[in-house]
Amino acid sequence: MNPRLQGLAPAATQQVMIAGQALDAGRVDEADQQLTQVLAAYPDHPEVLRMKAGIFSMRGQHPEALRTMQRALAQRPQDALYHNTLGSLLGTAGMYEAAIEALHRTCELQPGLPLAWYNLGVMLTKCVRNEEATAALQRAIALAPNHMGARALLADLLRTRGLVDEAAAEYRKLIAERPCEGLAWWGLADLKNQRFSEADVAQMRAAQLRPDATERDRISIGFALAKALDDAGQYAESLDALAQANTIGRRLQPWNAAAFSASVGGIHAAFEGAQASAPAPLGQEVIFIASLPRSGSTLVEQILASHSSIEGAGELADLPLVLGEESRRRGKPFPQWVSEMQAADWERLGRRYLERTARWRQERPMFTDKLPNNWLYIDAIRAMLPGAHIVLCRRDPLETCFACYRQQLDGSNGYTRTFEDISSFWRDFDRSATLGAARHPSHVREHSYETLLEDPEAGIRSLLAFCGLPFEAACLQFHENRREVRSPSATQVRQPLRRDTARTARYGSLLDPLRKALDLPLWQA
Repeated sequence: MNPRLQGLAPAATQQVMIAGQALDAGRVDEADQQLTQVLAAYPDHPEVLRMKAGIFSMRGQHPEALRTMQRALAQRPQDALYHNTLGSLLGTAGMYEAAIEALHRTCELQPGLPLAWYNLGVMLTKCVRNEEATAALQRAIALAPNHMGARALLADLLRTRGLVDEAAAEYRKLIAERPCEGLAWWGLADLKNQRFSEADVAQMRAAQLRPDATERDRISIGFALAKALDDAGQYAESLDALAQANTIGRRLQPWNAAAFSASVGGIHAAFEGAQASAPAPLGQEVIFIASLPRSGSTLVEQILASHSSIEGAGELADLPLVLGEESRRRGKPFPQWVSEMQAADWERLGRRYLERTARWRQERPMFTDKLPNNWLYIDAIRAMLPGAHIVLCRRDPLETCFACYRQQLDGSNGYTRTFEDISSFWRDFDRSATLGAARHPSHVREHSYETLLEDPEAGIRSLLAFCGLPFEAACLQFHENRREVRSPSATQVRQPLRRDTARTARYGSLLDPLRKALDLPLWQA
């Protein structure tokens, strides 16, 4: 018997085991149903608490998950698996550095645990610490040569370095060993330059039906299959594949659009009227690039990172982590503490952010922070770092929302699973961008993807002028920049500017439900 289940009666042990299997399969409600009775009888049992923490996390109740897991860990402080679970929960909550710390502790307690090294690699990639991530993933593979997740993520890292052929070969190797390896199928699709054959399509359809395919495999394969069908001009079938994949994803990770919209409104309200702020020059080293995914933000960063003064740092988690630190310090969530902030407080947060991001200024004086959802924090950025510039990337809303719907994004993007949710999210972004630009016209710029396509040089000159920088011709040749790019657009931004990225017209009236959700006119041939 699992020693972690000691102290439980046989019936309770059985229920915990069933709950664990349900959790692994993503059946949260079933797991919770099994655990409720056990938790009533054993409210302090560490293994029961650990499982309950997982349920909280999968439902997006991150504070409850972390509190529950800390109660469990207090009883088993030397248990590597408990530290590993804590690291995973912290990562899911977006607290990546705390997750890395917990996972380092896991690896110290049990150096031979491949799962811990893999999880550490995942969190390090989220913090754009790619060299450390590569070392952790290689350690996981040395311990478990067949660890598919670690091998797939290493292939992803090849792609960030522009080694597309090498990444494709590794994905193919993984598929040969495990035909339903969803991460590898999606990795191939996400390279953008790969065309799937009819044999590939047949293999993907068969892989989805295999008994060893997990729900997450089926999601990833579904997105890859949709891409293959789109390439073949089978648009209705492609939409069907997307609907199936997104339905599974939404079941595993529900999204509450109304609650999110209310939180956005709360942030707007918290910053109404005059606000204290840090000294004006603070933050002039930073250019924030925020947007919905698939809006051209990676292109903007690639253009800026081709300037001799700018380092392209990618999607940094530092801003929300600094705000999270302040929330824990004050014992209340953002933005409830905004009204209590003085100029010195905002300066402290601004300097904390600059301290955390100092490594991005070692070779060039300025850097970009491209975390998409930083549009939520426009007013906080202006208070913390009034010298910073904020570029808000916009693209046609129908193209943007459909591109998000058909792109497999990570778990923090649960709003992409239905047309209604993605439309609601787009409206939240739209009102935030409009309000931010109105409140801070000299430091917030709304950048149009379509306008850039119409006249690239004029658009690039205007973008650089907004950032207070002189024009450099290298920015026009952004596709020659060999920097690492970790985003779905990694392959595209290594090509000259493309004008064929719009896709919705191909689907015609099939996308009328999305047009209706966005309050746009319906399709007219």
